[in-house]
Amino acid sequence: MTTFTYDPANPAEEFPTYPYRLAPDGLATRRQLRAAGLRPGGHHAVAQILWRRGKRVAYLYRLDLAAPKRVATPAQRAAIAKALRARRTCRHCGQTKPYYIPRRYGCCLDCHGGDR
Repeated sequence: MTTFTYDPANPAEEFPTYPYRLAPDGLATRRQLRAAGLRPGGHHAVAQILWRRGKRVAYLYRLDLAAPKRVATPAQRAAIAKALRARRTCRHCGQTKPYYIPRRYGCCLDCHGGDR
């Protein structure tokens, strides 16, 4: 396993590496970008944050290169709704349930009945 140092100026590192909560301004994780309504916009990570003794990593992206999140078209939204409805429809009785049908049973909990 590669050991990482917390030296952003070290040219031997692939990425500048920062400790948890000490990343400079202008960089954000994917989750932070998503919360701000942005996406990486096609560019690659420019740095990383390591925590939990190097076992966890989060990649950082430049905010100035981030693009707005794309909005799904009405056709895409309809397709997603149809797929989610199919996950709630029982193959045996045909009823649409308020929960997703467990894949292990392949039917709703009423049809499964616990005897299979």
